[in-house]
Amino acid sequence: MKNIVETYFIKVLLFRLRIHRLFTRRRPTMQINFSQETISQKLVQALAVKESSTGFSEIDLTAETQLRCAAVLVPLVWQDDEWHLLFTRRTDTVESHKGQVSFPGGSCDDDETTPEQTALREADEEIGINPGDVTVLGRLADLITISYFQVTPVVGVVKWPSVFRVGEQEVARVFTIPLGWLANPSNRWQFERSDSKRGLIAYHPYDGELLWGATARMTVDFLNVLGY
Repeated sequence: MKNIVETYFIKVLLFRLRIHRLFTRRRPTMQINFSQETISQKLVQALAVKESSTGFSEIDLTAETQLRCAAVLVPLVWQDDEWHLLFTRRTDTVESHKGQVSFPGGSCDDDETTPEQTALREADEEIGINPGDVTVLGRLADLITISYFQVTPVVGVVKWPSVFRVGEQEVARVFTIPLGWLANPSNRWQFERSDSKRGLIAYHPYDGELLWGATARMTVDFLNVLGY
């Protein structure tokens, strides 16, 4: 059950989104021009350090906690001479996380043995990214969500430009945000929590879209791996 602070946080975010969706808000961008090879090396090094940890958890874990397997694709695209991350906005008709910004992803199928299989399948199903058009660079540390999913973020470079085949039941919009914009601390804020967990993260609106919660956490984790 969400605590009072988190409920208030969500209401504030939704209010900001309604206000700022009326216009485009742009803030400073930093230059991040790492090669694919450098990004892959940084991911491997970071995961080796965290290999004994499940990463960030939004819930208190006990021996009885039953977690469900999930994975997302963290899609990198090279656009306008800089790296961007690709996001989707969920429709208002999906069962959970209505209208929220997310990475393409979902639950693991029984016959899938790696997070990469899940992430690539979900990206294909949701927005039509051909698995053959993705160069997988590595993984981030797992994130455990408030809905009891243990999510493995899989970072991959997507062939660009791409033609998307959007699953209209799940996805309302596909868009990108420059990685340099996401790396600038002035473009995001964090609500501290009274417990020992890290605070909730949200970005200022970008082109009318509000990135917050678990997806913002994974974004910041990726930036931390890159040294930002």
